[in-house]
Amino acid sequence: MHIELDDLARPAVHALLQEHLDNMHALSPPEQVFALDLTRLRVPEITFWTAWDGDTLLGCAALKELSPVHGEIKSMRTPARLRGRGAGKALLAHIVQTARERNYERLSLETGSHPDFGAAHALYRRFGFLDAGPFADYKEDPHSVFMELRLHGAA
Repeated sequence: MHIELDDLARPAVHALLQEHLDNMHALSPPEQVFALDLTRLRVPEITFWTAWDGDTLLGCAALKELSPVHGEIKSMRTPARLRGRGAGKALLAHIVQTARERNYERLSLETGSHPDFGAAHALYRRFGFLDAGPFADYKEDPHSVFMELRLHGAA
Protein backbone atom coordinates (compact mmCIF):
# COMPACT_ATOMS: atom_id res chain seq x y z
CA MET A 1 0.00 0.00 0.00
CA HIS A 2 1.21 3.50 -0.74
CA ILE A 3 -0.25 6.87 0.20
CA GLU A 4 -0.02 9.79 -2.17
CA LEU A 5 -1.02 13.42 -2.34
CA ASP A 6 -4.03 13.50 -4.64
CA ASP A 7 -5.36 16.17 -7.00
CA LEU A 8 -8.93 14.76 -6.97
CA ALA A 9 -8.89 14.23 -10.75
CA ARG A 10 -9.29 10.46 -11.06
CA PRO A 11 -12.69 8.80 -11.59
CA ALA A 12 -11.99 6.21 -8.86
CA VAL A 13 -11.57 9.01 -6.34
CA HIS A 14 -14.78 10.67 -7.55
CA ALA A 15 -16.65 7.39 -7.10
CA LEU A 16 -15.28 6.89 -3.57
CA LEU A 17 -16.23 10.42 -2.55
CA GLN A 18 -19.73 9.88 -3.96
CA GLU A 19 -20.01 6.64 -1.97
CA HIS A 20 -18.97 8.63 1.10
CA LEU A 21 -21.56 11.37 0.50
CA ASP A 22 -24.33 8.86 -0.22
CA ASN A 23 -23.54 6.94 2.96
CA MET A 24 -23.42 10.07 5.09
CA HIS A 25 -26.84 11.12 3.78
CA ALA A 26 -28.23 7.63 4.49
CA LEU A 27 -27.06 7.78 8.13
CA SER A 28 -27.65 11.41 9.13
CA PRO A 29 -30.22 14.14 8.52
CA PRO A 30 -29.25 16.31 5.52
CA GLU A 31 -28.53 19.37 7.66
CA GLN A 32 -26.10 17.29 9.76
CA VAL A 33 -24.00 15.99 6.85
CA PHE A 34 -20.67 17.81 6.86
CA ALA A 35 -18.91 15.65 4.26
CA LEU A 36 -17.34 17.69 1.49
CA ASP A 37 -17.91 17.31 -2.23
CA LEU A 38 -15.15 17.67 -4.84
CA THR A 39 -15.52 21.44 -5.13
CA ARG A 40 -15.30 21.99 -1.38
CA LEU A 41 -12.25 19.70 -1.12
CA ARG A 42 -10.37 21.67 -3.79
CA VAL A 43 -9.44 24.63 -1.62
CA PRO A 44 -5.97 25.75 -0.48
CA GLU A 45 -6.55 24.95 3.21
CA ILE A 46 -7.28 21.26 2.48
CA THR A 47 -4.68 18.61 1.71
CA PHE A 48 -6.10 15.38 0.27
CA TRP A 49 -4.47 11.94 0.16
CA THR A 50 -5.38 8.56 -1.27
CA ALA A 51 -4.14 5.07 -0.42
CA TRP A 52 -3.53 2.57 -3.22
CA ASP A 53 -2.64 -1.05 -3.75
CA GLY A 54 -1.43 -0.95 -7.34
CA ASP A 55 -4.37 0.47 -9.30
CA THR A 56 -6.89 -0.26 -6.54
CA LEU A 57 -8.04 2.71 -4.47
CA LEU A 58 -8.13 1.63 -0.82
CA GLY A 59 -9.17 4.90 0.78
CA CYS A 60 -8.93 8.64 1.12
CA ALA A 61 -8.52 11.27 3.79
CA ALA A 62 -8.09 15.02 4.04
CA LEU A 63 -6.62 17.50 6.48
CA LYS A 64 -8.09 20.99 6.71
CA GLU A 65 -6.04 23.72 8.32
CA LEU A 66 -8.34 25.65 10.67
CA SER A 67 -5.49 27.78 12.02
CA PRO A 68 -1.69 27.54 12.13
CA VAL A 69 -2.01 25.27 15.19
CA HIS A 70 -5.29 23.42 14.59
CA GLY A 71 -6.27 20.90 11.92
CA GLU A 72 -9.49 19.06 11.12
CA ILE A 73 -9.71 15.56 9.67
CA LYS A 74 -12.13 15.39 6.74
CA SER A 75 -13.26 12.81 4.19
CA MET A 76 -11.86 9.67 5.84
CA ARG A 77 -13.26 6.85 3.74
CA THR A 78 -12.47 3.28 2.76
CA PRO A 79 -14.64 1.61 0.10
CA ALA A 80 -17.16 -0.68 1.81
CA ARG A 81 -16.00 -3.67 -0.26
CA LEU A 82 -12.31 -3.15 0.65
CA ARG A 83 -12.42 -2.61 4.40
CA GLY A 84 -10.10 -4.46 6.73
CA ARG A 85 -6.89 -3.93 4.74
CA GLY A 86 -5.47 -1.26 7.04
CA ALA A 87 -5.98 1.74 4.75
CA GLY A 88 -7.92 3.75 7.34
CA LYS A 89 -5.24 3.18 9.96
CA ALA A 90 -2.47 4.08 7.49
CA LEU A 91 -4.22 7.25 6.33
CA LEU A 92 -4.94 8.36 9.89
CA ALA A 93 -1.30 7.75 10.88
CA HIS A 94 -0.25 9.83 7.85
CA ILE A 95 -2.53 12.71 8.87
CA VAL A 96 -1.31 12.66 12.48
CA GLN A 97 2.31 12.69 11.30
CA THR A 98 1.61 15.56 8.90
CA ALA A 99 -0.09 17.51 11.69
CA ARG A 100 2.96 17.02 13.89
CA GLU A 101 5.25 18.17 11.06
CA ARG A 102 3.09 21.27 10.67
CA ASN A 103 3.43 21.91 14.42
CA TYR A 104 -0.29 21.69 15.06
CA GLU A 105 -1.26 21.61 18.71
CA ARG A 106 -4.41 19.62 18.06
CA LEU A 107 -6.43 17.68 15.54
CA SER A 108 -10.22 17.72 15.63
CA LEU A 109 -12.91 15.84 13.81
CA GLU A 110 -16.67 15.58 13.52
CA THR A 111 -18.29 12.26 12.70
CA GLY A 112 -21.72 10.76 13.02
CA SER A 113 -23.32 9.25 16.10
CA HIS A 114 -25.16 6.44 14.26
CA PRO A 115 -24.01 2.95 15.32
CA ASP A 116 -22.55 2.42 11.82
CA PHE A 117 -19.84 4.93 12.79
CA GLY A 118 -18.65 2.67 15.63
CA ALA A 119 -15.64 1.30 13.75
CA ALA A 120 -14.49 4.83 12.94
CA HIS A 121 -14.90 5.91 16.57
CA ALA A 122 -12.82 2.91 17.68
CA LEU A 123 -10.07 3.71 15.17
CA TYR A 124 -9.84 7.31 16.34
CA ARG A 125 -9.75 6.23 19.99
CA ARG A 126 -6.91 3.78 19.25
CA PHE A 127 -4.90 6.80 18.05
CA GLY A 128 -5.62 8.68 21.26
CA PHE A 129 -8.55 10.85 20.17
CA LEU A 130 -10.92 11.75 22.99
CA ASP A 131 -14.49 12.96 22.95
CA ALA A 132 -14.64 16.74 22.81
CA GLY A 133 -17.12 19.52 22.21
CA PRO A 134 -17.89 21.31 18.98
CA PHE A 135 -15.11 23.29 17.32
CA ALA A 136 -14.87 25.79 14.46
CA ASP A 137 -18.43 26.46 13.20
CA TYR A 138 -19.97 23.21 14.43
CA LYS A 139 -22.81 23.19 16.96
CA GLU A 140 -23.72 20.59 19.56
CA ASP A 141 -26.08 18.06 17.98
CA PRO A 142 -27.20 14.50 18.83
CA HIS A 143 -26.18 13.34 15.33
CA SER A 144 -22.55 14.45 15.76
CA VAL A 145 -19.61 13.12 17.71
CA PHE A 146 -16.67 15.49 18.15
CA MET A 147 -13.21 14.16 18.93
CA GLU A 148 -9.82 15.73 19.50
CA LEU A 149 -6.20 14.67 19.67
CA ARG A 150 -3.78 16.91 21.54
CA LEU A 151 -0.40 16.93 19.84
CA HIS A 152 2.27 17.59 22.44
CA GLY A 153 5.48 18.52 20.73
CA ALA A 154 6.22 18.76 17.05
CA ALA A 155 8.07 16.29 14.87
